[in-house]
Amino acid sequence: MPRLAAFPKAFMQALCKDGTMTVTEWIDLAVKLDIDGLEWYAGFLEMSDKSNWSKFRKRVEDHGKTIPMMCCSPDFTHPDKSFRTKEIEKQKAWIDMTFALGGSYCRVLSGQRRPELSIEEGVKLAADSIYNCLPYAEERGITLILENHYKDDFWEYPEFAQKMDVFCKLVDTIHHPAFGVNYDPSNTYLAGEDPLDLLYKVSNRVVTMHASDRYLKEGTIEDLRKEEGGALGYAKRLSHGEIGKGLNDYDAIFTELKRVGFNSWISIEDGVDGMEQLERSVSFLRKKIAQYWP
Repeated sequence: MPRLAAFPKAFMQALCKDGTMTVTEWIDLAVKLDIDGLEWYAGFLEMSDKSNWSKFRKRVEDHGKTIPMMCCSPDFTHPDKSFRTKEIEKQKAWIDMTFALGGSYCRVLSGQRRPELSIEEGVKLAADSIYNCLPYAEERGITLILENHYKDDFWEYPEFAQKMDVFCKLVDTIHHPAFGVNYDPSNTYLAGEDPLDLLYKVSNRVVTMHASDRYLKEGTIEDLRKEEGGALGYAKRLSHGEIGKGLNDYDAIFTELKRVGFNSWISIEDGVDGMEQLERSVSFLRKKIAQYWP
């Protein structure tokens, strides 16, 4: 049966920028939820002090939970080789961080969609960089998970592999036992595409999932598709919402994941309107998991 984790989507500014929330405070909030683990973020301010790593792991595990997944954002599509080399070293450091926390999955991305970059060149740069990290991850029992992502908060350009055809091309280029897909249905809407179309193409490579939901504040999905792959319409038309109340068809998603034998972590990236919303999202997913993995 899949296990549930939660990510502090509502508290990223507080945990990563202004320090108005401590990691311990987030842990103490999250462990009260009916979840099995906490998805981590490499950019928590307090993670810069390595002595904190074992303390955070112990605090989570003392509550009977684990830290299964690490969220980080390497940029592997930069044209400068020395820049990419530094990103590979960063990714390896994040793998070490994941290992120290007792995790099994560490995110990778392709990189930024720089205007001068061709599809073929970008896929090669990203694939070569990921391949560079895979033996290091495998030695530590970590699986690198490529997410169909929208855009890191600190990037100038959206994700290079945001579009389904590019994402699938990159996934098809990488075959390694320590590599898989982190499927995020909501991010597909930001590309102006259908989450189920993507899932049916990559379901046999999915090893983890981000669960969230989006709803349209105005206009239609067709309006969204007309706007630069959905990306420019993100803030205006789409909003995070309670899971089960938005655009995502979790019955269809879980039917397909069950079909391919998925039995791993689903991390909730929602709760932007507070912990009560997050609790309702947890409850919705618990019921759906029990329905499809009885």
